[in-house]
Amino acid sequence: MSTDPLPRVRNRSRELDIVLWGATGYTGQLVADYLARNYLGGESGLRLALAGRNEEKVRRVAADIGHPELPVLVGDSFDVASLDAMASRAEVVISTVGPYAKYGAELVGACARNGTDYCDLTGETQFVRAMIDQYEAEAKRTGARIVHCCGYDSIPSDLGTLMVQSAFEERYGRYANTVKMAAVDMRGAFSGGTIASMMNIVDELKTNPGLRKILGNPYALNPEGVRGPDKGDQTGARYDEDLGFWTAPFIMAAINTRVVRRSHALMGLPWGEDFRYSEVMGTGKGPNGLWRAVSVAGGMIAFMGSLAIPFTRPFVEKKLPAPGEGPSAEARAKGRFKTLLVAIGNGQQLRGVVSDDRDPGYGSTAVMLSESALCLALQGKDLDAAGGILTPATAMGHTLIERLRAAGLTFSIEG
Repeated sequence: MSTDPLPRVRNRSRELDIVLWGATGYTGQLVADYLARNYLGGESGLRLALAGRNEEKVRRVAADIGHPELPVLVGDSFDVASLDAMASRAEVVISTVGPYAKYGAELVGACARNGTDYCDLTGETQFVRAMIDQYEAEAKRTGARIVHCCGYDSIPSDLGTLMVQSAFEERYGRYANTVKMAAVDMRGAFSGGTIASMMNIVDELKTNPGLRKILGNPYALNPEGVRGPDKGDQTGARYDEDLGFWTAPFIMAAINTRVVRRSHALMGLPWGEDFRYSEVMGTGKGPNGLWRAVSVAGGMIAFMGSLAIPFTRPFVEKKLPAPGEGPSAEARAKGRFKTLLVAIGNGQQLRGVVSDDRDPGYGSTAVMLSESALCLALQGKDLDAAGGILTPATAMGHTLIERLRAAGLTFSIEG
């Protein structure tokens, strides 16, 4: 365990800038490759180590990305001593090991104890809630900035909302009291890790009666007593006058909306106590848009139901990627996403877009996670964020937006 003064000063004085935990997994390898291609040997002087359970496999990843000389750390998700040893050496730990509710808690605890910044890809509301309850106080004490949801869950939503609210205030002199997000274009497959997380939630619901209450609470991640007017996420097909098209439920709203609301709460409710935030999938205009909205809504119900029914689940599992699996480079290259955000207030409206020409669940997510860790590691001392269980917007905000723009993502105001 670290013996640094608490909270520690972030001046890159530790041996390593970033430790990538889960380097041998599918997403972990993409992150390792991105960091190697763009930052190793560059001006940043990035000090990277790869980590996992199997030393031989981790060394193989190091060789595959062209850097066999990289330090390799070995640990286990349930071996507290190995996780403490790893966390104490690093400025930042990246975790790509999920489902996080199964495998992630001890690593978060190690980072909180050692004052080590942390970021991951979780989309599991119940996991983030548990980390707040277990480690928020310790992370505040040590100065550890624990930042969950640093991939497609939930950076476009969280940083996109921050972007449009900042632009709305600059243009109109006040913040919008409503932001609506619509996923209007998304090409790409679910990752095996995302599927495993969904299945784990279904399994947890069978054994944990209180979980349904957490998942259904629109303010599940807020500090105690801090709420607002939002209700549950959209469940059916609906035409939205502000967006101008038909909409369907968006499966990632279950985590993204909670993260945005937590950001607002941690910032002190600058957008007002009556601030509303919602997310949907945009399906288009006219009869075709309506048909697609109805199809998406029905398909989501059928999919989640098939995972919950013992008879159908094995058939569904056979057709879905397992953890550690993913598409080819050619398939990833065909992916893209576009997120529309509309800020509304006092009869005025402003629109923004977050988009990327990479697969959202793999290529773009690897970039988002990598740049989040780099932001914490290389610019950490300049960030206006103390320790705690934070969000991308409250930990890194506009600094991360600029990094992601430089990495090829679009964050733009379009009117």
